[in-house]
Formats: sequence, structure tokens, C-alpha cells
Amino acid sequence: MAMTFMEGNEAIGLGALAAGCRFFAGYPITPATTVFSSMVRLLPPAGGICLQCEDEIASAGACLGASMAGLKVMTATSGPGISLYSEHISFAIGSEIPIVIVDVQRLGPSTGSATRGADGDVQFLRWGSSGGIPVIVLAPVDVRDCYELTVHAFNLAEEFRCPVFVASNKEIGMTRESVDMDSWITPPLVERKTAPEQEPYLPFRSHAETGVPPFLPIGGKVLVRQTSSTHGEDGFITIDPALIEADRRRLGDKVTKGLSRFTFFEDLPAEGADTLLITYGVTARAAMAAVRNLQSCGRPVSLMVLKTLWPVPEALIRKKTEGYARIVVVEMNLGQYVREIRRVLGERTVEFFGKMNGDLISPATIEEVIKNG
Repeated sequence: MAMTFMEGNEAIGLGALAAGCRFFAGYPITPATTVFSSMVRLLPPAGGICLQCEDEIASAGACLGASMAGLKVMTATSGPGISLYSEHISFAIGSEIPIVIVDVQRLGPSTGSATRGADGDVQFLRWGSSGGIPVIVLAPVDVRDCYELTVHAFNLAEEFRCPVFVASNKEIGMTRESVDMDSWITPPLVERKTAPEQEPYLPFRSHAETGVPPFLPIGGKVLVRQTSSTHGEDGFITIDPALIEADRRRLGDKVTKGLSRFTFFEDLPAEGADTLLITYGVTARAAMAAVRNLQSCGRPVSLMVLKTLWPVPEALIRKKTEGYARIVVVEMNLGQYVREIRRVLGERTVEFFGKMNGDLISPATIEEVIKNG
């Protein structure tokens, strides 16, 4: 049994290495810096590159360049850095460049509190790029999740050729816990589909079923055109409305149509419960403790922990909320993901509790929310 004492940021580094990541670029920022330091330790012995850039913008740009050359890439930051990444996130979406972006969230806005956690970036991760095209966001709960979801993030980035976010949190990333690494599961690895190295290569001609174009690296034997502007299948800029709209729809559809295959969640139903508690991230750990305590007092409450936040797993939410008289959403912000739950459930009443003051939401607080509702 490989028991060890590890923080979430270290597990993210191990997950990236296991997934085949061989390029990391970043800029030190609390509480994501130990992802960087883990990659400094892990990548060079594996033949990879770990680069400290002059700022977050350069870090994201370096990753996109390395990805276009064919490497699996990752960067890590926190709220202020995510804001600076925005233009390159849009570039990665529009030009279909695989990249894994780790956001170890801290209390914002702006500089906020560097050593206090929150889940205040949840909406920004989805909407913080121009164009409104969907991205994939996974949310770990603990150290094991940090490892396994990071591997999944790389697989999804490669499969769908898009940015994939790991939405961690200061309390997950920098809190050490005892873990049994032998129990961790490394998902089978996915590589981006490549095109035959022959002319002519149309860099944005997508597969009819997946909507994802095959890949060839820039700098290889075949000329590869790449642009962040609206383009046709050949990579040349276009202003044809029909071509532009078809491509915009494809960029969104390729992700949303595959959602059922990466809807990660944990479901803890309780017999006789009329209340369903929905949460994600580090708050899920307090929720689990609260549900156990309530059960021991004769108050059964069911729990659903979402680990895929974007695209919103609408079918899952509708199915799992059936039969409950009361739905309560708890999150470490002032009300972000609850908006999506309410949108999906329409006329149904959805209660919310959240706070964003730098303190964790405790099991006792969640118990009070349930009891007083």
C-alpha cells in the first residue's frame, strides 16, 4: 500500500505526468505555485520542459505554441492569472489548440486574499473568453480527484481539441492529506487524432461524427495554416457568413454532444430523503460530513457532488433531482452555479446558501441550513 502525505497541487503534477504532459509554462502565484514547483521536479527527468515566463500572458502563449508543435501542455494559475489568460483561451477555442489550465481558486476579486479559498471563478471559466463557445471545466473534491481528473482533462483536451480547466481551490490545492496511491485509477490515455502527412492538408476539416479536425504539428513535413481569425477548412481567413456560422456551431457542438461521456459526479442517495443537497469542490467534503451527521440524527438527506461543471450536465441534474421536494445548493461564493441549477429546473424552487469571506463552509453550517429550511 503506497500511503503518502500529499497536497492536491502535487497530485495534479503527477496526473499531468501520467497523462503524457511534457510542457509546462507558468508564473508563480499563490495558491498555484506548488503545481509549478511539482512540474519543475517531474518534467525534466521525463524529457519534458518546465518554463517560467515573465507573466501569465506569456505562459499561456508558450503553452499554445508547444501544443501546436504537438506536445501535451499545461499551465496553472489563480484568479488574477486567469483574467490575463482570457485572450489566449479564446485563441485556443477558435484555433482548436489542446491545453489544460489549472485554476487554483482564491478569494477575489482582483488580488483579493491570496491565502484564502473560494469558488468565485466558476462563471468566469465558462464565460471569460470572447465568442461564448463552450469549454470543459472539471472540479476536484480531494487529492485523489486532483490526480484522476487531471488525467481526464488531458484526455478531453486531446479528444476535443479545446481548453480544459481543472477548477481547484486553495483548500484542495494546498492542504495535505494521507492518500493511498495504489487505489488511484489512471484512465486510459487519449491522443489527438492525426491526419496523414500528405498534401493537401485542410487543418480545420472536421470528422463528420466527432466534429473535431485531425491534427498535424506546425513545423512538420506538411504546411499547416493556423489563424485565430474566422477561417474556412483550409485555414484561410473568411468573411463568408455561412462558413463562419457553421464553424461557430461546430466548435460548440463538438463539446456539448460528447458531454454524456465526461459527466463526472458522485451520487449519495439516502433512503426516505425528501431533500437533495447539491455542491462541488471542497464544499463537498463538508457536505458529506453534514449528511452523515444528519443521518445519525434520523434526518436522511441525499447528496450529489458535481465534478463536471461545464458544459452543464443538464440531463444528470434533471434526472437526479426527480422525486425530491426540496433542493439545496451550497457553494463557496455568493451564487454562481446555483444559477445553472435554477435554469435547468425551470419553475422548481431551488434554495441556496453561500458565502465568500475566506472561511470554509463547515458541516455544522450546512446542517443548520438543512434543519432551518
